[in-house]
Amino acid sequence: MPTPAEVLDVDGFDVRITNPDKIFFPRLGFTKMDLVRYYLSVMPGALRGCHHRPSTLYRWPNGVDAPEDAFYQKRVPVKGRPEWLQTATVKFPSGRSAEMIAVEDAAHVVYAINLGCLDLNPWPVRASDVDHPDELRVDLDPTPEVPFAEARDVALIAREVLEEYHLKGFPKTSGKRGIHIYVRIEPRWGFREVRRAALALAREVERRAEGIATTAWWKEERHGVFVDYNQNARDRTIASAYSVRPTQDARVSTPLRWDEVADVEPEKLTAQTVPGRFAELDDPGAGIDDEAGTIQPLLDLSDEQEKAGQGEAPLPPHFP
Repeated sequence: MPTPAEVLDVDGFDVRITNPDKIFFPRLGFTKMDLVRYYLSVMPGALRGCHHRPSTLYRWPNGVDAPEDAFYQKRVPVKGRPEWLQTATVKFPSGRSAEMIAVEDAAHVVYAINLGCLDLNPWPVRASDVDHPDELRVDLDPTPEVPFAEARDVALIAREVLEEYHLKGFPKTSGKRGIHIYVRIEPRWGFREVRRAALALAREVERRAEGIATTAWWKEERHGVFVDYNQNARDRTIASAYSVRPTQDARVSTPLRWDEVADVEPEKLTAQTVPGRFAELDDPGAGIDDEAGTIQPLLDLSDEQEKAGQGEAPLPPHFP
């Protein structure tokens, strides 16, 4: 028998939703079509986080209760690809390349959801220039024994450092246990330079939050909140704004105002509650594209740190 399907008109494009009643979040009874409706309800914010960006497809074909079936897909499928789908070719650290989806509009987001993607995982570059990031990402990841409150504290310290180096950060919950801070930057530097700037920032946060923050790459050496500078390396991605994460409660990576950070409770920000918040409040990330700054002061800080004896830090696995 043919697979049940529904065709949606998404801003003038037909997007086929297969198995619309398939349960993705069993605890909530949340279906694939529910997930599509969620993204449509927050689409301006969701697109702000991934527009015109090559993206990895993180597919959960059988929902959050089947993590063994989840997989990352970098190359956009050829079979069933709509003729309007935009793509971009990116190079990986290995030297190989792939044609990836480049999220252009709401139809592209819905297409990804139909493939079983719960969250959106864009590169920090635009499809028009895939070698020069326009986004520096601060990923604050508490170690297992650390309460979320410490991530909030470190986020506020990171804000202070960013402002001192003339950059504006836009915070959001990670949708799990951490906090992300996104920083628009001028697309003048390559991945290695942006990572070096992120490492300098992380080390300064670690210095100011001594005993709370860490840049130790090896897990057995970490304590407190890990400031993951390597999220700025080529081919690393983070779930973008308004992404629904693969958690039992369909938690959302939600943009915040800075005055919300000190008290935010991530468990209250889910696919069931965030649409109401989005409708009621202005999107806290709405101004991010107007705030592109320079990372040169952070690169100068990196030079100072190197002179003081802080050299290169470990790269992620499989990097040359």
